[in-house]
Amino acid sequence: MHEWALAEAIVEATCGLLSERNARKISFLKVVIGSLQSVDREVLRFALTELFKSKGVKVERLRLDEEEALLKCRSCLKVWRLTDLNLPDDVREAIHFIPEVIHSYVKCPNCNSQDLEIVSGRGVYIASMEL
Repeated sequence: MHEWALAEAIVEATCGLLSERNARKISFLKVVIGSLQSVDREVLRFALTELFKSKGVKVERLRLDEEEALLKCRSCLKVWRLTDLNLPDDVREAIHFIPEVIHSYVKCPNCNSQDLEIVSGRGVYIASMEL
């Protein structure tokens, strides 16, 4: 159900800008979803469509892109994809809810350090919008 909460935030932010510009139509809206969010894109798409419709806003093209989760070792500076690791579903779920716990489950594949940072793949944001 967090897809609806995310959709509400996106719609509110977008409608604020539309109000400033006195517009009711969006030609193109691109939303980027971090893979750590574990968002069901079809549910998010449906929620956005319905919420925009309820606000009287027409969105001609809606694009939802996923941003891959990248990690960086602070010790050796190696960068790698989270998908390169075969993490069990329960660990992926824990990382989804509290990304900071990644330090408990993941080590750098190069130097085995647990001093890691999440470079990308968190959050949801509006990447571009054309009115």
